[in-house]
Amino acid sequence: MGAAGGCGALLGALLGVALAAAATPEPPVHSLAEVLFCQPDVPLLGLALTFDDEQLFWFDAPSSRWQPRLPDFPAWPEATEPPSELVRDTMLCQDLLELLTLYATQHVPMPEAKGIPVANVFLKRPLELGRPNTLVCMVGNIFPPAVTIGWQRDGVPVTEGVTNTTYTPVEDLGFVRFSYLEMTPRAGDIYSCIVTRERDNTSVLTYWVPQDPVPSDVLATALCGAAMALGILLALVGLVLLAATHRHRHG
Repeated sequence: MGAAGGCGALLGALLGVALAAAATPEPPVHSLAEVLFCQPDVPLLGLALTFDDEQLFWFDAPSSRWQPRLPDFPAWPEATEPPSELVRDTMLCQDLLELLTLYATQHVPMPEAKGIPVANVFLKRPLELGRPNTLVCMVGNIFPPAVTIGWQRDGVPVTEGVTNTTYTPVEDLGFVRFSYLEMTPRAGDIYSCIVTRERDNTSVLTYWVPQDPVPSDVLATALCGAAMALGILLALVGLVLLAATHRHRHG
């Protein structure tokens, strides 16, 4: 009995530990990546530091310095991988590119991997007609990272107020790029984000049309009317129930 009781207690303890382990959520897994690419297209070289597919820094090769993704980010620590240490990596990338290109053209033809860009256009802030806002064109499934993003309003190209970001690598071995357009939405406007893949000159268009929201005063009036109608309906139901109860008591 003592041995059986001891085994039962041990099994119970083990079961409790197993249940506790199963009930404890696993810690989230994060990904910190530094991605370097070189190619025959523009840009010839790209280097980005990402955290969970969100770009933190990118390397400005012509200026030979790290740039933060957003102005609010702190500056790149000078003691961490200075630009001089990146020369060897970029030279290795370019040597491998030349070697693979030579092998593919002279020995075994290799198919070129391409991704069809997918663009989504949305507002940065809630829509208010006549008030300045920002249109965002998010372009995904980019490979190779060589596309041009442009804007049109009612079929006319727009260049003022446009800001394009660098390429952000993601886990599916593709890239994402953003373009921002400072604009003032008005009824009847038709905006389009045009993504052009330069090598084969193919384009993808995504349209955005401002949908006039219900004005706040009209919405408030409608809600007030609905509340009053609901209150009257509930009052009538209460009177009917009160009359039915009165009749039942005097029946």
